[in-house]
Amino acid sequence: MNGIERVCSFLDEAQTYYLATVQGDQPRVRPFGTALLYEGRLYIQTGKVKEVSKQIAANPKVEICAYKDGKWLRVSGELVNDDRRDAKVAMLEKMPSLKAMYSADDDNTQVLYFKNAKATFSSFTEAPETIEF
Repeated sequence: MNGIERVCSFLDEAQTYYLATVQGDQPRVRPFGTALLYEGRLYIQTGKVKEVSKQIAANPKVEICAYKDGKWLRVSGELVNDDRRDAKVAMLEKMPSLKAMYSADDDNTQVLYFKNAKATFSSFTEAPETIEF
């Protein structure tokens, strides 16, 4: 399993991660659960009507953090919007519970991928490991 696959697998197993954005000079953090490895990129999903989407549009630099089994993962980078229908379909197929709220053909579903990302696996008992993608 390569680095980005390990990152996506960790996020899947953790089920919940926390996405940090900024709004002006105020940090904003909220739980997320969407992660998809598609075309070699790590994707997340949100709705365009949400404040988080507006925050990412204003400043695409974000960080996510997930924790499981005494280890945590931080991923920092820039999010890039991908409006392609097939990327949205792939996310909705992986996360079918989203289909109650989102569609690949609505004007709200937003999928974004990480660019210039740096992922660090950490724990209290092992040296940190960093992966860039």
